[in-house]
Amino acid sequence: MHMRTPSSASQSSSQAGAQQFAGPPTYPEEEQDTGYPAEKQQAQGGHGFDFGAPASLIAGAPAAGEFTGAGAASTVVDDVGTFNGGSYRISHRDCNTILTVQLAIGCPLDARPGTMIAMSPSIQLKGAYKFSMKKLVAGGEMGQSTFTGPGELLLGPPMLGDITSLRLTGKESWSVGHDGYLASTQNVIKDYKRQGIGKAMFSGEGLWVYKISGTGLLWLTSFGAIIRKDLVEGEKYIVDNGHLVAWNTKYVLERVASGGFMSGFASGEGLVCKFTGPGTVFIQTRNARSFTAFMTGQANQAV
Repeated sequence: MHMRTPSSASQSSSQAGAQQFAGPPTYPEEEQDTGYPAEKQQAQGGHGFDFGAPASLIAGAPAAGEFTGAGAASTVVDDVGTFNGGSYRISHRDCNTILTVQLAIGCPLDARPGTMIAMSPSIQLKGAYKFSMKKLVAGGEMGQSTFTGPGELLLGPPMLGDITSLRLTGKESWSVGHDGYLASTQNVIKDYKRQGIGKAMFSGEGLWVYKISGTGLLWLTSFGAIIRKDLVEGEKYIVDNGHLVAWNTKYVLERVASGGFMSGFASGEGLVCKFTGPGTVFIQTRNARSFTAFMTGQANQAV
């Protein structure tokens, strides 16, 4: 049975000048917990451990009591919250995750085409086809689905993975991989941004990525589990290409393996993305290209 808790992205807010909807339908009351979803706990309190301080390390590694690791970001807890004109729940966490949204009368929700699982007959669905050279070159979605309440809407990503929510306040801008966007509320602005040629070839995200800004809720999806990494000022972190979901800080491409080209080829690790804080990076635990290569190899062996 999945528990549910309020998240840092689930606090209801109203934007000045924005249309106000009737109160959203609510979920049945269950056992409450005052904590946050595990993948968001780091954002609330920080990791509390200075990996850059030699005194904090024992033989080059943190003490057992200080080390948590990525495994601490368990996602068995439901993420439940509200927004202007609706409420949502992210459940069946980790690999079979679904997003359930309750929409009030007249409240719209934009979603990636093909992600609708089921919905109430009272919800109106409209599709829009917006052609642009950016999307044509990037291989992005030309269409967009808009669902308007009242009723219940179930959304799910095309891959086996997780979903997380992100509240935009209008002061930040996020870069999102072409497979990372799932849905967003009104007043969230979604556009395409061109990356440099080097990043386009080796970051695993292509020449164009989503540029997300505005105000409202954004739902991200991943292949495998999703991990949130918050970086403090000057902190550096390396992410292998193909594992990026979303980020709001700059990065550079860097060769991680020493010993030249053959060393990188033999280790399976070549160019990686090196981020520098402050900022946040969302990472997925599985690489779609590596998984495709693995499945292709298994199929060839079976022939």
